[in-house]
Amino acid sequence: MSNQYKSLPGWTYTSEAFFELEKTELILKNWQLVCHLSNVPNSGDFFTFEIFNERIFIIRDEDSNIKAFHNLCSHRGTKLIDEISGNCNGKITCPYHAWGYDFKGNLIKVPYENKFKDLNKAEHKLQSVELEIFQGFIFVKLLDSEVPSVKKQFEPYLDEIEQYRFEEMIPLGRVTMRPRHVNWKQIADNYVDILHIPVAHPGLSNLVGKSYGAEVSINNGYVHKMWGDGKNIRNDELSNKLYDKYLPPMNDLPPDKQRYWLYFRLWPNLAFDIYPEQMDFMQFIPIDAQTTMIREIAYALPDDRRETKAAQYLNWRINRQVNNEDTQLINWVQEGMNTNHFKSGPLAETEICLIDSATKIRNSIPVAAMEVKPEESELQRINLELKTLHT
Repeated sequence: MSNQYKSLPGWTYTSEAFFELEKTELILKNWQLVCHLSNVPNSGDFFTFEIFNERIFIIRDEDSNIKAFHNLCSHRGTKLIDEISGNCNGKITCPYHAWGYDFKGNLIKVPYENKFKDLNKAEHKLQSVELEIFQGFIFVKLLDSEVPSVKKQFEPYLDEIEQYRFEEMIPLGRVTMRPRHVNWKQIADNYVDILHIPVAHPGLSNLVGKSYGAEVSINNGYVHKMWGDGKNIRNDELSNKLYDKYLPPMNDLPPDKQRYWLYFRLWPNLAFDIYPEQMDFMQFIPIDAQTTMIREIAYALPDDRRETKAAQYLNWRINRQVNNEDTQLINWVQEGMNTNHFKSGPLAETEICLIDSATKIRNSIPVAAMEVKPEESELQRINLELKTLHT
């Protein structure tokens, strides 16, 4: 069986040593979504983000520019901001010794400054983080890499995305965190697995029927696209029937997008669910080899119509059922990986997103091509040797 049409071996979903490689080679070298511009509308507004041992915050400065910094004081490394969001009210103040920073990251206040020998405040600014704003969403990248910009990655789909006016959206609620006791790849794989839709999701299948499809973007597959059209909905599910009834026309969308459900997975751990009446993002935050936190929030264009509010609620009901079904499925798959008897499984030619994901991981972490798990203590050494052979 060719590696091209083969899933990753089961041990890559349970090994902590492999997980350590994923942290640096896959997650931290790629763009991570923090929030939307509408989450930080005013000077001093901040939004925090944590992944692994990295602590980041976004802040809008005095000139209305967006900045990203490591969330630590230059004095003793104290976490500066311990809330998800809020406003810094004039300056950023360390809770430990009251060192103060302006919103551009400059150190502007040091209590007992005369007690520090040769202190040059200009040398103790906050540490900035690479940042990109795409369609109103704020991304950061924590390790240097040759990964192209988010805009470049989404380039094949820009015309389609721009119809939804992401920049003008506002949050529908707060960030929610949903823990899952599975490897992060289980969630990411399941998200792009189109063959399970008619089997495991009767409600979603009735909504989109046989219109569900998937493709890998032409520019190195940075984006996986899935879609389904609800215009031929089968109304045998109450939530589907009511959603179809109450969803009003969206004047800015063309006729073919009025019942269109669109999904994008940005490699490796971010998903955008785009609907006529709203969009959600889901971020698969790895905690350890068998624990993942799903971070999510919904956004929508301002719309006070009662029908839109009803459709957004019904969307939540439909997707809550889908999430419940998926949670059971990924738990069962993780249980299979934990038996240590699953090696690699065959992938159909139509499972293009799963094929692309497995290929990307094997290319980034060559040891993933080994069917039999190496010793944990030897795994990183073997991977380095294989990587050297491939360069």
